[in-house]
Amino acid sequence: MVKGNDRLAGYACVVLAVAGGVLLGGCTSFMGQQDKRAAAQLQPTVGNQVRGTVSFVERSDGVQVSYNLAGLPPDSDHALQIHERGDCNAVDASSAGPVFAPAAARMKPGTRVEGDLGNIRADSNGVATGFIVAPDVSLDGIRSVIQRAVLVHHDPIDPYADPQRGTGTALACGVIRAQ
Repeated sequence: MVKGNDRLAGYACVVLAVAGGVLLGGCTSFMGQQDKRAAAQLQPTVGNQVRGTVSFVERSDGVQVSYNLAGLPPDSDHALQIHERGDCNAVDASSAGPVFAPAAARMKPGTRVEGDLGNIRADSNGVATGFIVAPDVSLDGIRSVIQRAVLVHHDPIDPYADPQRGTGTALACGVIRAQ
C-alpha cells in the first residue's frame, strides 16, 4: 500500500507542477508585453478655450494617438500636430517651435512630415474625440514624440503648405510625457 500511495503522491506532484506552469504561463500571456505609453494635458492658449487630453500608445503598426478635446468651435476642422520642443510657455505656443520633422530631406512643400498627425473634427458641441494611427513616429529613439509638444491648430492641415510651419494659430498646447 505504501508503494501505491507513493505513486499517487508522485502523480499529484506532477499534476500540481503542470497546473502551476499553466497558471504562470497564463499570467504571462494575460499580462503580456507592456505597451509604451505617453500623454499630454492640453491647455488653451491665450484667448482660447480648448482643453483636453491626447494619449499615445506604441503599437506594431505605429503610435495610436487618441484625443478627447473640448472647447473647439462647433462643426469645425483642426490640425493636430507634434512640434519640436516640449515648451508651451509662450502665450501663443510659439515656444513649441516648428512641426516635428526628423527626416530633414522631407522638408519641402507638398511633403507630409512626421509631426503632422492629421485633421480632427469637432462636433456641434465643440468636442472632438477619436484616434489616429501615426506610423512615422515612436515613443523612443530619433522619432520619439516624448518631451515634445502636441498642438491643436485653428486651421486643418493643408497638404500643399510649407511643412515647417504650423497650420494657423494654436488653440491649445501640451507637453508629451512618458507614463
